[in-house]
Amino acid sequence: MPTGSWVKLDDYREVAPRGSMDFLLRIGERLRGRRFLHVSLSRYGGSLVEVLNRVVPILNDLGVETSWEILIGSADFDVINRAVTRGLAGIEQVITEPMIERLRATCADNAKRLALEADLVMVHDAGPLLLVESRRPQGRWAWHHHHDLSSPQPQLWNVLRAFAQQYDAAVFSLAKFAAPLSIPRFLVHPSIDPLSERNREMMRLEQTAQLDRLHVPRDKPILLQVGPFERLHDPLGVVNAYRLVKKHHDVRLVLAGPPPAPGGDVLAEVQEAASHDADLSVVVLPPDPQVELNALERAATIAIQKPLKADFGIDVSAAMWKGKPVIGSTAGGIAFQMVAGVTGYTVETVEGAAFRIRHLLSNPELIGRMGAAAREHVRRNFLVTRHLGDYLALLAHLTG
Repeated sequence: MPTGSWVKLDDYREVAPRGSMDFLLRIGERLRGRRFLHVSLSRYGGSLVEVLNRVVPILNDLGVETSWEILIGSADFDVINRAVTRGLAGIEQVITEPMIERLRATCADNAKRLALEADLVMVHDAGPLLLVESRRPQGRWAWHHHHDLSSPQPQLWNVLRAFAQQYDAAVFSLAKFAAPLSIPRFLVHPSIDPLSERNREMMRLEQTAQLDRLHVPRDKPILLQVGPFERLHDPLGVVNAYRLVKKHHDVRLVLAGPPPAPGGDVLAEVQEAASHDADLSVVVLPPDPQVELNALERAATIAIQKPLKADFGIDVSAAMWKGKPVIGSTAGGIAFQMVAGVTGYTVETVEGAAFRIRHLLSNPELIGRMGAAAREHVRRNFLVTRHLGDYLALLAHLTG
């Protein structure tokens, strides 16, 4: 099955829920000729980019004239955007008036360069938020914030809320992530692309080659957590759960994540723990590690996602798509993606995680049954084809 940018809507018939392709074709026919513009900060990395890489060409195939523009800024703009993003997530930041003015000036400069005329302009996340000051009289605008905005830094949100309310609608990933606004608010859950490099089917030979390159043996059941080496993602808590499990089951723990930012002391602590345990593998992933993640998730026996704080956490669905039961915390959108007791278990403590992992390892048939249910749950709820339908419905609603 094709995996490149040439993928067409029809290529999803084998994996998407029955009838969903015909539904998308019908609604696409009704919206033929509408113009849909997306604006984001980057075309590289992250689940949003993966989705837009598929959604934009497929919407064009459906007859909806869809384009994707990128905001261009200097290095100091990137630093300010990261600080603002953290501040909106509730992490205390120093945000000054000159920093906000820098955001404003960058958006104004880009507005002169970008073609912002469309029936619906969807602006993604904080960086391009202030583009709305340059909106044209015609067309509707929606702000799609992909992170948790339920407890933003108050002083910062007091400034940015005024810009958010100049939009015609706001879109959030979960109801509990939404901030109070006077404009209509909508929900569009994140999704995975089943035909991407991370999620496509993978032959056993290719999988083995990738694991060998990452120095991950397959000599015993693998517990896998994918995520940053940060305290909020709790890799040390996962190590402690693994040690409790290890007293009863001969397993291997693999912690895989991107290179940490400077001062990544948690990675050093995890590597120190691994230096005394041959069954604890720490994998620092290369840039754009889609194939590597595919191989690791397919090799895993049980997937773990135990952050203390998270956004939607779409890595859960990526593991479930590969037929893996998930032991997940209740942070962010992790529990929302799971059916507790059917596709995995939600836990709140190290001891709870260890107990559920031991229970699964003691009942191998349950691992297979939960894994199959997990894949079907993702098929029905978290594939990019559902995401396409949500965007088409939003386009229809907002543009009449």
